[in-house]
Amino acid sequence: MSEINSSNFKKEHGDLAPDLVGVTELTSPYFFVPPSGTTAERPEDCDPGTLRFNTDVGSLEIFRGKTIGWEQLLRREGQYLGGGTGSNTGTGTRGLILGGESPSTGNRNIIEYITIETLGNTQDFGDLVYERRGGTQNCGSRVRALIGGGYTGPADADEIDFVTFSSTGNAQDFGNLTSNTHSGSACSTNTRGIFTGGYTGSGSVTNNICYVSIANTGNAVDFGDLTRTTRALGSCQSSTRGIQAGGAPSNQNTMDFITMMTTGNATDYGDLSVGRDIITGGGNSTRGVFAGGRTAPAGAFTNVIDFITIATLGNAVDFGDLQAAAYMSGKSTASSPLRMVMTMPNTPSFQAGFDFVEIATTGNAQDFGDASEAMQSNGANSNGHGGL
Repeated sequence: MSEINSSNFKKEHGDLAPDLVGVTELTSPYFFVPPSGTTAERPEDCDPGTLRFNTDVGSLEIFRGKTIGWEQLLRREGQYLGGGTGSNTGTGTRGLILGGESPSTGNRNIIEYITIETLGNTQDFGDLVYERRGGTQNCGSRVRALIGGGYTGPADADEIDFVTFSSTGNAQDFGNLTSNTHSGSACSTNTRGIFTGGYTGSGSVTNNICYVSIANTGNAVDFGDLTRTTRALGSCQSSTRGIQAGGAPSNQNTMDFITMMTTGNATDYGDLSVGRDIITGGGNSTRGVFAGGRTAPAGAFTNVIDFITIATLGNAVDFGDLQAAAYMSGKSTASSPLRMVMTMPNTPSFQAGFDFVEIATTGNAQDFGDASEAMQSNGANSNGHGGL
C-alpha cells in the first residue's frame, strides 16, 4: 500500500482538491475539511455520495443522485441532551423518571432525569400536573413525552400530561384517555402515542387500546382491542410494531402485537419465557426486552430478563437476570438505541437504584445510579426508544 504524507495538496490550477483514483484512505489525528461552497455553487453532475459543506446553511450535505439531488446531513433534534450533574454530566439520550410512590410522602409529582449513555444519579426536571403512581402509561416522540393515567388517590386518572424533553420544567395538560386507567402500558412512534390495557376501577380490567397524535394536544380516540383483558403489562416497540406482554390476572405469558400506524385489534405474537405481571419492557427498534415481574398472585418475584426480535413472531428467550428479583411498573424503563435502564425495581421494599442492560448483548443487569429517594410504581420515558 502506498502512503503520501502531506499537510495540504491541491490541483495545479484552480482551488479544488485533486482527483484521487482507486481505493484511497485518508487519515488524520486532527480533522478533515471537505470541499465547501454556496448553494448556487453545488456541482450538478457528480457521483452519488459526494460530500461538501454548504456555506449558506452551515451544514454538511451529500449528493444522493440526479433524481434526489443534494440533501443536508442534520443532527436529530434532542439527540445530545445533558450537561448537568450526576448522570447528566454527559450528553446523549434523555430518560425521564415520572411520579411514583414514596414511603415518606405517598404519591409523587416529581420528574427527574438522566442521560442514558452516562452512569450516575438523577437530577430534578420539574413536576407533573398531578401526583400519580400505579403504572402510568408513558410514551413519546423525540421532542415530547406523554404521561397518561395512573392512580392519583383516591381514584384512577384519565389525564394525560406532557413535557418537552429538551427543556426542564413542569408538565402541562395534554388531554384525556378514553377512560380512567392505571397499571396499563403504552408504546409510540415519533408521531403517535398508543395506550393499552389497564385497571379501570371497581374490579374492572380492560382490553382497550386508544391513541393520540403526539404533536397535537387533545383527547385519545379508540384504536382497537388487545387479545385479552389485562393490567400490569409491559411493552416495547419499533416504528412499525408495538408489543404488549404479560399482565394480570393469572400471571399471563401472552404477547400481543399491533401495527402502529394503522388502527385495529391486536394479534397474538408469542409467549414470554415465564408468565408474569407487574413486568416492564423496553429496548430498541430491533430487540424488545422484558424484565422482572411477579410469577404468582401472592408474591414470588422474579429476576428474569427475556427478549424478542420485534420483526419476527415467536416466543421470548432468556437474556439474563436483574440484580435482584423484583417487580416494576409496566412502563418504567428508559431506553436508548444501545442501553435500557430499568428504574426502581421493587424487591419488594422501596428502591432508589436503577439497573441497566446493553440491549444488543445478552447478560445480567448492572447498577446505573440512584433517584433522589426510594420509591415504587413510577413511570419512565426517553427520547431514544425503539419506536423512534
